[in-house]
Amino acid sequence: MTLVENHLAAQFAARFGEPPAGIWRAPGRVNLIGEHTDYNNGFVLPFAIDRQASVAVRLRTDQQITLISTNPLVNDVHSSVPRLREATGWSGYLLGVAWALAESGLPVPGFDLLLESTVPSGAGLSSSAALESATALALNELLGGRLSREDLVLIGQRAENEVVGAPTGILDQSAALLAAEGQAVFLDCKSRHWELVPLDLPAAELAMLVIDTKVSHAHADGGYAARRASCELGARALGLSSLRELTVSELSRAETLLDGETFRRVRHVVTENERVLQLVEALRSEGPTAIGGLLNESHLSMRDDFEISCPELDLAVSTAQAHGAIGARMTGGGFGGSAIALVPVARLDLIREAILLSFAQAGLSTPELFAVVPGPGAHRLN
Repeated sequence: MTLVENHLAAQFAARFGEPPAGIWRAPGRVNLIGEHTDYNNGFVLPFAIDRQASVAVRLRTDQQITLISTNPLVNDVHSSVPRLREATGWSGYLLGVAWALAESGLPVPGFDLLLESTVPSGAGLSSSAALESATALALNELLGGRLSREDLVLIGQRAENEVVGAPTGILDQSAALLAAEGQAVFLDCKSRHWELVPLDLPAAELAMLVIDTKVSHAHADGGYAARRASCELGARALGLSSLRELTVSELSRAETLLDGETFRRVRHVVTENERVLQLVEALRSEGPTAIGGLLNESHLSMRDDFEISCPELDLAVSTAQAHGAIGARMTGGGFGGSAIALVPVARLDLIREAILLSFAQAGLSTPELFAVVPGPGAHRLN
């Protein structure tokens, strides 16, 4: 075991009196491009980051469940198998997975779980899907389930949709479960076909800087649901099953049939799908130095058409761009969270300092900045 594994296993034994059956880990993610396209059956391009949620788990046989976090600000949770769907707060993501597994035919007899996470909560880096994916992988293995990783993606999504109450698509869980080191996950959310696309930032002497604005957001809040409702309204008004069926060339016709706000929401999704396809092609043919313009265009679309940015995100993006970033955009569901900037390694410190200074001068809370690299997907540590 590594020091981290030994530490978590020792904490588990101290709290529960016995060692865990194993330790599993799943990453947070950065969505490189493709925002709010997943639930519209569109295209997305996330990658896993080197910040993860780790769970030490042991099954029980008495229908009882105990969840403990190493975060001292989070209370322990005691529940039972019959009450899985009643979970709220952070436990909803974990107990929701157990409920969804049981609904799929893999009953859970009870379990003890110790959680440790380095994925910032509310930062738009999908800390929730990291929890879900690590738990799903652990319980599937311990219960002798034969669910594939693609199946576990849907387990996590169902937990988030039906227990937590967040109407998310499959982007986040796909990134956590399907990712590979040095790669991005190109996912077609309609067919669920996925493939890996090279994203070797170090070879191009680039870094991906994450700017966590500390403006917390939550997918269960109303803004995300309202955007999804607008997309569904637009699709119905156009006689489509989803916005995936609409092309960029058909937007002029759509504009005559929709009210202004709904049209802007639709235009973002349609043009964002096209940007994903263009960015994948650019990565394959030219590499990451060629994608900056698409990142910038994506942010403008989210700011102006989808209206999910905020002053802190806009400031992070514009400051990074002004100081030499190849491209920058907000990432995640919006209304707060994080922005990302693709920057030359040689300018990383300069851009970092410029962003900190701009936030201080604007009287805003100090953001957290850290560089990430595309890392591996969920896996068992021991």
